[in-house]
Amino acid sequence: MEIFDVVDIDGNPTGETVGRDEAHDKGIKHRTAHVWVVRKEGENYEVLMQKRAANKESFPGRFDTSSAGHIQKGDEPLESAIRELSEELGIFAKPSELDFAGKFDIQYEKEFYGKMFRDNEVSFVYVFTGIVDMGELKLQEEEVESVEWFRLDEVVEECKAHNPKFCAPIGGLEILCRYLGLTELL
Repeated sequence: MEIFDVVDIDGNPTGETVGRDEAHDKGIKHRTAHVWVVRKEGENYEVLMQKRAANKESFPGRFDTSSAGHIQKGDEPLESAIRELSEELGIFAKPSELDFAGKFDIQYEKEFYGKMFRDNEVSFVYVFTGIVDMGELKLQEEEVESVEWFRLDEVVEECKAHNPKFCAPIGGLEILCRYLGLTELL
């Protein structure tokens, strides 16, 4: 069973812990780490997005942040970001290869499979700009169906329009755009 640190509004652990199911049943605040894999193609930035596996408890089959996951009890955001990137995509980054870009809150309630899912997270966002060989990626089958490069400006536009193909959180995209100096996309 996954155990998370309960956190305050800034994402600092309170000393309490909660199981994954209880966190999502009751909407208890916990932490996640998100990594955006980014490359520059000509004048445009592209982001690698993962298509969530069909069996995911939330947003199955939709394109999401390159890599993301819950921060387990006692873990730090950076170590979680590195672990998720390697587990989900097979990208083995060093701590110095991930830049911290900021954090944002995710808070929503939505029904999936006839059950309410209450998400209340502080998400720590990192950016990876290293070279990615698509042929070398090793996708975690239970988490990721496939990956695909998308132009960042198009992803921002589609997510703002609530295109059901995507589920990447706007807050994370805003942090990425600010990090890249692309405030005109906001």
